[in-house]
Amino acid sequence: MTIRAVVDALTVAAPDGRELVSGAGLTARAGQVLALVGPSGSGKTTLLRAMIGDLPAGTARRAGTVEVLGVDVLGCGAAELRTLRRTRVAYVGQDPGSALNPWMRVDKLVTETGSREEAAALLEEVRLTGIPGLLRRRAGELSGGQQRRVALARALARRPDLLLLDEPTAGLDPSLRDEISALLRHLAAERGVAVVLSCHDRELVDRLADEVLELPGVALSQPVRGTPFAPSARQAEESGLRARGLHAEVGLRRMRVLQGVDLDVPSGTAVAVVGPSGSGKTTLLRALAGLHPFSAGTVTLDGAVLHPDVRKRNREHRRRVQFVPQNPMGALNPSTTVSAALARPLRLHRRCPRSAVPGRVTDLLEHVGLGPEHASRYPRELSGGQRQRVSIARALAAEPDVLICDEITSALDGDTALAVMELMGRLRRDRDIAVVFASHDLPLVEKYADTVVTISPGEDGR
Repeated sequence: MTIRAVVDALTVAAPDGRELVSGAGLTARAGQVLALVGPSGSGKTTLLRAMIGDLPAGTARRAGTVEVLGVDVLGCGAAELRTLRRTRVAYVGQDPGSALNPWMRVDKLVTETGSREEAAALLEEVRLTGIPGLLRRRAGELSGGQQRRVALARALARRPDLLLLDEPTAGLDPSLRDEISALLRHLAAERGVAVVLSCHDRELVDRLADEVLELPGVALSQPVRGTPFAPSARQAEESGLRARGLHAEVGLRRMRVLQGVDLDVPSGTAVAVVGPSGSGKTTLLRALAGLHPFSAGTVTLDGAVLHPDVRKRNREHRRRVQFVPQNPMGALNPSTTVSAALARPLRLHRRCPRSAVPGRVTDLLEHVGLGPEHASRYPRELSGGQRQRVSIARALAAEPDVLICDEITSALDGDTALAVMELMGRLRRDRDIAVVFASHDLPLVEKYADTVVTISPGEDGR
């Protein structure tokens, strides 16, 4: 069986000397699917990026080799590397939406030089059909799951020999996960593509992969602890977040994705928002947080009407409602350390004296299972799961009364996802905090949600 890539005893170190990947080795063969598994922070993304010759900024190879299609990708010239990536190797990262120009139309994103018919065929291959005007939509008008599949279609347009995928099913509903899994098996079996992917879904890995490489690591640097803050006084009547009759549109053509949605999130409860990819879950959560305009309806907090635009809400309302996005890399400033990212809301919302900020930063990190050593690191030096926990810690720094979370466990391994949801549960019990979260993980929804709201494209959520 033809060998497409060989990684031999690869060790990659961060600027502070930590080994992100330690002595890793793998062989990717044509017609097979190789899955990389391991807890958040074990080096899966770093290993995949090494295979396209793109180590994270500031990191360095200490030992080992990476040969892809006969090319030493960590030692060849820039021109040879560009040719390889353009013609024979395709990589889709964990946050594919950030790599898509939000203003480009889907047909041009998928195949810049091909025909619209070719683009439509590729989109059908990645199970992205039945959406009116899809080819004319821009990337910014798509849901996270739709963006993920457009990025995959774009990768397949190259007809690659080696396909590298970082969490390709994260944020997809179960039926789509199964369809993408079947597609990857088809690509391997029928086209002879060597597929290497990282994945936290062990059940899917067991069904899909011909070979599994488990990278060692520790899921949590510290145990996740509850009761991070003392309870605050709450209004007895009309407590919590409420939405009535929300209508919202997306894109330049104002396509309606929410129509008359009602939602009640009493203090201390958890409400899960579920529905297929593209149904409007993210739009609803962003509208509640004041990050997406709604054309009709109201959002209230303890009976007080919240302005649709978060920039026009008063300081206290901005503090009390915090949003944690699905893809934290796009929300964290790449030039700002973790410590600075957490210190900013502490100062902005005046949650502690300036002299106490460093200690509170350490406390926040510990509450989401990260050690104090993470405070000096930049987002690029963290795994996807670690970035997600930093994003949660930043939201908690404001001591909110409502926490709105968009698929926050989709990039986490199972143990870490459960630990994060346990943290949310303790916040609800100890601080009477209300949690709204979107998720495709139905067992997680059943375990942690008090109420489930199901929405469909363009329909109401009652």
